[in-house]
Amino acid sequence: MPVGVGYDVHRLVKGRPLVLGGVEIPFPRGLQGHSDADVLIHAIMDALLGAAALGDIGQLFPDSDPHYQGASSLGLLQQVGQMIDSHGWRVDNIDATVVAEEPRLASYIPQMKAKIAQTLGMSRVGIKATTSEGLGFVGRGEGIAALAVASLERSK
Repeated sequence: MPVGVGYDVHRLVKGRPLVLGGVEIPFPRGLQGHSDADVLIHAIMDALLGAAALGDIGQLFPDSDPHYQGASSLGLLQQVGQMIDSHGWRVDNIDATVVAEEPRLASYIPQMKAKIAQTLGMSRVGIKATTSEGLGFVGRGEGIAALAVASLERSK
């Protein structure tokens, strides 16, 4: 059973919506990036691509390509899911953690899990949220980080 690990981080800036796990969260700042900068989905995509040995999101969806400007990360996740499927795999499990000092994310996690599971056509999605206890760039409220682990199994 192949397993992959993903990590992503984006800076918080004014003038952008905050999108995490495909859910827009009311907050005065959003994540800076070429796409919608959904740090959680980006970490999950890298974990899935790593498990399937298919590269990483920087190779597949480069920020130098204008096609991906403002792209929905859920749409990119769907493409990753299709790639994995075309290589004879299916997603077995995803477990991810968002590290953010604020906003509080617990009430949004069920929506995030549902959107990710629906996008990939699977059900075992774990998402947790934590803070960095005021330490580092996350603790200072400068950005948000996410980590993810994904496992695949052969399609039947």
